[in-house]
Amino acid sequence: MTDALTARNARVAAARKLTRRAGRDAAGLFLAEGRQAVVEALAAGVAQEVFVTGSAAATHHELLAGAGVPVRLVTDEAAGGLSETATPQGLVAVCPLRDVPAATLATDPPQLAVALAELNDPGNAGTVLRTADACGARTVVFGSGSADPFQGKVVRSSAGSLFHVDVVRSAPLEPLLDDVRAAGVTVLAAAGDGEVALDAAGAEGLLGGRVLWLFGNEARGLAPALAARADHRVRVPMRGRAESLNLSVAAAICLYATQLAQDDHMRSR
Repeated sequence: MTDALTARNARVAAARKLTRRAGRDAAGLFLAEGRQAVVEALAAGVAQEVFVTGSAAATHHELLAGAGVPVRLVTDEAAGGLSETATPQGLVAVCPLRDVPAATLATDPPQLAVALAELNDPGNAGTVLRTADACGARTVVFGSGSADPFQGKVVRSSAGSLFHVDVVRSAPLEPLLDDVRAAGVTVLAAAGDGEVALDAAGAEGLLGGRVLWLFGNEARGLAPALAARADHRVRVPMRGRAESLNLSVAAAICLYATQLAQDDHMRSR
């Protein structure tokens, strides 16, 4: 690495455009910021180049020495322009968008998938993506009106899981749900007033087969018309007096219960 590139450098300026959705769409690229995201991007073989500050280069010397892609030293100011967070980490990889066609869910249904309907909060979106990965989901669908999965805060909060699962972006959910149900996938909508309790869903065998979980907006939940397209609306039973669960927490409970049920189903075969 030579002298640090400034914010005016053409390569830095091109990368800075990726902090906006229009720029990502135009270039077919996005930014993965932070050590864990860069580690996973390099491990997946998708990083095209890495920008790093002097201090971050010293901290992550071994990682960058084996990167296998161009590593470009940048000033702190330039690195700040590549970050969508309040605390830039000074380490950013440029990666291609990994946007899977929605039709693949019906033609090659995964054992476990997640669909997000108008999930707006980037932190929640990244956390659900990370949880879905941890519980073995192969696909996460970001429905129309949801946060962009390639937005910086979503990428960072996913802690690298964005590189482990198939991501479907800006998908119209109503026709997609119809198609996956026709393909033999059980669609379960998480709803506080669902007619089926999560533990009962497990006992009745609803979680053991191919499942797509549908989660709604943090404040409004699922639109009634969308929830009606699910096979069942499932609630998480609560013994205490809490009014509701955080969306990402509810998703974690539902997905973990599904993971256990699917593991039991596979062992019994």
